[in-house]
Amino acid sequence: MSTAMPDAGRPAFYTVKEAARILRVDAATLYRAIRDDAFPAVRVRTRYVVPAAALKKLINEAAESGGCVDVARLAAERRTAREVERLTGGAA
Repeated sequence: MSTAMPDAGRPAFYTVKEAARILRVDAATLYRAIRDDAFPAVRVRTRYVVPAAALKKLINEAAESGGCVDVARLAAERRTAREVERLTGGAA
């Protein structure tokens, strides 16, 4: 089973260690953010993987804004959107 995305030939998911290396942070820092629901990840049993699309989005947002990307703000927006969807049954 391949994790490569058809358009880029890159992985669709990164391990936490790989994602931390890309972001130039310690893996423990990224694990804490994931557990605090402050960074997007997929949990498969006891392991986490980070979607490549999430990293790409962060990189693009930082490049486009020319400033600091507040991942905590993005996570709060994601949590709010999930809560609204839960409360409205998916009706926007």
